[in-house]
Amino acid sequence: MSPQQTHLVQAIRDVVRREESAERTAELVAEALRPFLAVPDLLREDQRTGDPGSYTQHVLHVEPDGSFSVVALVWLPGQRTPVHDHVAWCVTGVYEGVEHEQRFAVHEGSSLVPTQQVTNPAGDVCGFAPPGDIHLVRNACATKAISLHVYGADIGTLGTSVRRTYDLPVRAAVAGA
Repeated sequence: MSPQQTHLVQAIRDVVRREESAERTAELVAEALRPFLAVPDLLREDQRTGDPGSYTQHVLHVEPDGSFSVVALVWLPGQRTPVHDHVAWCVTGVYEGVEHEQRFAVHEGSSLVPTQQVTNPAGDVCGFAPPGDIHLVRNACATKAISLHVYGADIGTLGTSVRRTYDLPVRAAVAGA
């Protein structure tokens, strides 16, 4: 782990040890992550490598007690996630490129309704906690995009932060939703 990554992990550890609510922890971790998005040598070259078949997850750190994990996701042009939600709070910061996020709500248990679209350029940070974390993320630029993700879960054991994926039909936004 680089010295910069060590400092990032310590900043996150200091927040997580406060044992705030999931929502508040996500807010505080987002604040802690933001300055590290401007550190040019935060990631090693092998942690910046993508795969033409799918976006790539590089695990940077898993806290020994499993309370959080830090990963770098590398997205080549056109790559995206399925619509999904998470097992725990999550914070995302765009390190390089631009990511687009489409957020959804489940309508009457049978369809997805788009609720918000967000475009995040390098330096942007967002955080959220279940429920209400259903989204799809994609690379929104013609070059590689890299984002740092901090999850309130042990990604080393789980392998992913995804709780479930959704194959429900997408409806037009509901008035007032």
